[in-house]
Amino acid sequence: MARPLPDPLPLDPARLAAELVASGLAPCAAAACAVKTEGGWRSATGEEGAHGARLFDLASLTKPMTAVAFAASGMSRAARLGEVCPELSATATGYVCLELLLAHRAGLEAHIPAYAPLASGMAFDGDAALRLAANARRPDAVVSAEGPVVGAYGFAPVYSDLGYALAGVALARHVGAKDAGEAIERGVVRPLGLTTSLGTARGLRLAGVDVSSAAPTEDVDWRGGLVVGRVHDENAWALTGEGGSGHAGMFGTASAVLRFGQAVLDGLEGEGPFGGVDLAWLVAERPGGTLRAGFDGKSLQGSSAGTRFGPRSFGHLGFTGTSLWIDPDARIVAVLLTNRVWPSRTRAADAIRAARPVAHDALHACATALLGQG
Repeated sequence: MARPLPDPLPLDPARLAAELVASGLAPCAAAACAVKTEGGWRSATGEEGAHGARLFDLASLTKPMTAVAFAASGMSRAARLGEVCPELSATATGYVCLELLLAHRAGLEAHIPAYAPLASGMAFDGDAALRLAANARRPDAVVSAEGPVVGAYGFAPVYSDLGYALAGVALARHVGAKDAGEAIERGVVRPLGLTTSLGTARGLRLAGVDVSSAAPTEDVDWRGGLVVGRVHDENAWALTGEGGSGHAGMFGTASAVLRFGQAVLDGLEGEGPFGGVDLAWLVAERPGGTLRAGFDGKSLQGSSAGTRFGPRSFGHLGFTGTSLWIDPDARIVAVLLTNRVWPSRTRAADAIRAARPVAHDALHACATALLGQG
């Protein structure tokens, strides 16, 4: 049982990570923050529960990486899923454009247990699973005999892993990659020079990294016990194994995720490796909620980003206990990585919800304090 965290938390990322571990939130934690000044970036990182920079299962922090890789690929966001993946053209989502998949407005269900055959010891058919995902439409996402009833911004937004699994397949098809994870490694990881600190389990192993030293996640009987160096998300594991799906599959260190966040902010300002990539549409506000394309905006009340991140801030959370927030006005990036799902996903569900806002406040304050250094 995790104990309540002190508020305010220590501003130093190393002390912050130590406090999170000491509270019982997770056995491993890492934190990082950075602020962009006229003279360049200033940053601070720290972790607890491991020796050296440890890899964490980033879970849904994979989604913004998928979106950035998509933008960097030059692929048309107006392309329809069935055009890029003809085998899915006859599904109920084959007509949907890829931008709606990335913006969680394609009318798909949030999740289905596509991995279920594996959990039952049966054979798994990946192609059939993708068709099942593409046909998993919500009752409110009406498709009539005359065609889909869809507004200018798509259907009502519902956060959907399925949309990102499908968008990841389309991205991989477009760039000729094995899967979305390899597409992210080509379009994001390599340009940032992070091949030994960010990637799929497969990609990191090929780069000579011992992925078995990654922070463990959950103890799952049907997967052989403790999941270490293998993606925690069951659908991603079923679909891509040691590769990566569009919704999950990436592993990384706190400093690597921080570098990704910095590159996104740089790119929006026309600088860095993504300076020539149109990222603005990914973070543009859309009606009906805070969900953007690859990122989420800050809600008006009760945001996991805390109170210090500004109203135009955007970021993402990961189920394993990870988060990334970017404040474009303060030019601040904050990263929090934990393995709060060890040994069970139910153990610290309430604790991580309570910890995130105060941790993000501390990291924002830490980054602000960095302005006075140097």
